[in-house]
Amino acid sequence: MRMRGGSIRTSPCDRRDAALRLAQAKKLLEQADVVAVERKNPAAADGAASLAILAGIAASDAGCCAALGRRSRSQNHLDATQLLVEIHPAGKDAANALRRLLSVKDKANYGIVSVSGADLDGVLRHAQALVAFAEAVMLR
Repeated sequence: MRMRGGSIRTSPCDRRDAALRLAQAKKLLEQADVVAVERKNPAAADGAASLAILAGIAASDAGCCAALGRRSRSQNHLDATQLLVEIHPAGKDAANALRRLLSVKDKANYGIVSVSGADLDGVLRHAQALVAFAEAVMLR
């Protein structure tokens, strides 16, 4: 849902919220790595990808809370990329990583065809990049 003037719906947050979302992101990524061990099982590959996507979303929230004091509350997760690009440096890279993660979300969560090994590798890599981004933002 967009607000007037084309801006996205956001909610305020602070560094405590950022720390919580970062901790959630790390735990979700840790769980994704555990499930990804069974990547030859299509259900496990989808589950690992879903967990990694959630980790990336949580890490994006953490970075936005820490740097901007607000996070996206839009129903469309892609709207968060508009906030990420406001974070310098590396916000554009983080926005691209989130876009790539979200491009696999429907397949991982709702698809009949499971994510491929290459999809899973990419999702894990992009989620790790977003967690690293959020950690760097938290250190500022």
